[in-house]
Amino acid sequence: MKAHDGMYIGGEWRPAVGRERIAVVNPADEQVIAEVPAGTAEDVDAAVRAARAALPGWAATPPAERAALIGALSGVLAARKSEIAEVVTAELGSPLAFAEMVHVGSPVAVSASYAELGASYAFEERIRNSTVLLEPVGVVGAITPWNYPLHQVVAKVAPALAAGCTLVLKPAEDTPLTAQLFAEAVHEAGVPAGVFNLVTGTGPVAGQALAAHEGVDLVSFTGSTAVGRKIGATAGAAVKRVALELGGKSANVILPGADLAKAVAAGVGHVMNNAGQSCNALTRMLVHRDQHEEVVALAAAAVAKYTTGDPRDPATRLGPVVNAKQHERVRGYIAKGIEEGARLVAGGPDAPHERGYFVAPTVFADVTPDMTIAQEEIFGPVLSILPYEDEEDALRIANGTVYGLGGAVWAADEETAVAFARRMDTGQVDINGGRFNVLAPFGGYKQSGVGRELGPHGLVEYLQTKSLQF
Repeated sequence: MKAHDGMYIGGEWRPAVGRERIAVVNPADEQVIAEVPAGTAEDVDAAVRAARAALPGWAATPPAERAALIGALSGVLAARKSEIAEVVTAELGSPLAFAEMVHVGSPVAVSASYAELGASYAFEERIRNSTVLLEPVGVVGAITPWNYPLHQVVAKVAPALAAGCTLVLKPAEDTPLTAQLFAEAVHEAGVPAGVFNLVTGTGPVAGQALAAHEGVDLVSFTGSTAVGRKIGATAGAAVKRVALELGGKSANVILPGADLAKAVAAGVGHVMNNAGQSCNALTRMLVHRDQHEEVVALAAAAVAKYTTGDPRDPATRLGPVVNAKQHERVRGYIAKGIEEGARLVAGGPDAPHERGYFVAPTVFADVTPDMTIAQEEIFGPVLSILPYEDEEDALRIANGTVYGLGGAVWAADEETAVAFARRMDTGQVDINGGRFNVLAPFGGYKQSGVGRELGPHGLVEYLQTKSLQF
């Protein structure tokens, strides 16, 4: 598979400073498909210098012109949709149809939304005798995860570009090929040299160097809460801004009177999509105790449809998890659930295939709120069903983790569901299957993060405020 043996810095592909390489492994068959350079602090420094040199010109570019280039970028991504999806499938293991629809389709929509928003946003307003200016924060260090390797990039790059910021991107080492394709798209769209820069590498080396670099004004990170704490501490020591989109343990609350068949099928799908590797996956399904067994049966029937196998096969609905470490981690959580007394309804810790990092789609019943699988983020295709006694008990369980990223409520009517959702300590709640909205803010409460992505709220993260009095 094609890979650049260099870094995209200052509008061109440059040789890496060091000789170390990162092997990119196909998680479906465990074969090495490419190698990319492991960036050093020197590579990061070169990229940050290029971004700083490009900053004055890009910040001074009229918003409409910046927006037009974002629109061109969206067009390039759309035109290369099939090619990008193939790469996502190869390095992440996502079923090809899901890769095309979500992994590429969503970033195309998000980038298009910022092309429109960037052209119409009010970067200046008058308040009495003051003119308030919203200006770019400066150079952004963007550190992105492997689970949505293009969407997470676009969710940072598009608003930063619209705001007038320049960037250095450090993508996850498991999925660097998608990031390289994105850099190609940026170049093809005509974004000026130095405005966007790419350094591949590991988190402890390239990621840490980027977060700590004195030339970076804001660090935008998506990943685990543990790493987010470290980045926050590093940025805090330098008094630089951070935007952190971290872990989740989202509750899917099914209230009495809801359409059980619809709620359970949608809930199972939300957990199984992307092999459960979504920070906002609805991994805790809360049901009234009187309906627990009915829901368990429905969930078992629904999860049986998620066949594992070659992600290029149209019949496959569940691909592998991303790597060997994640494979062992998820299976360890399943074993822990059994050990702590949860009832295994489907799946289990045994790998369903001899090769590849596949995890059987798993459902647990009779899960109690204090169990490990009900508290910790598993990041795999594992659903926990928790019974509750009444609505207040359901709310206590839903809010009873350190996370607060996503959630869902199902009820007989919208008014009941909304009333419950208003009391949930989480950043986003879907009501009776509400659809994803690329303009709605996405981000978490508590240890799920700081700041928001997408739409106008995502744009604000990359702006700073100045007032002129006259």
